[in-house]
Amino acid sequence: MTRKHQPDEDRFRAILPEDIAWKPFPAFPSGARLAVMVGHPTESGPYVVRVKVPGGTKLMPHRHPEDRIYTVMSGVFYIGLGETFDDDKMQAFPPGSVLVLPGDTWHFHWAKSGEYVTQVSASGPLGLEYRDSDDDPRLAGLTGTRDQRLLGIDR
Repeated sequence: MTRKHQPDEDRFRAILPEDIAWKPFPAFPSGARLAVMVGHPTESGPYVVRVKVPGGTKLMPHRHPEDRIYTVMSGVFYIGLGETFDDDKMQAFPPGSVLVLPGDTWHFHWAKSGEYVTQVSASGPLGLEYRDSDDDPRLAGLTGTRDQRLLGIDR
């Protein structure tokens, strides 16, 4: 019985560190970058992305609808659970750590001790909702209702 391949998994290939395409991601603070490694995060199905966050950057409380598995690739990954950013709730995870984050879990990150890189494995589509819409970089400078801003309608 032949199985259908997953997106981007129909042939052997290698992605070398120098070939990773780091790009800004509208839902992240300035300076943070995302690289799609395998799959199509905006579609239904498995995907793998890497996230690079510069030192000092905070990702305020947010949640994802999809279950996620984080692998810390480099740096120290600080994460806290809850709907309010609280330094006392932060836990530090060194490179090599693997974290399981169930979907719809409010959490926050901080590159407290310098840049970190995590790899996220999940099944799409990728989603990201900030607890406070004022923390959402996609809405910066836009006016109108929250729904209008999320849709990119500036009124």
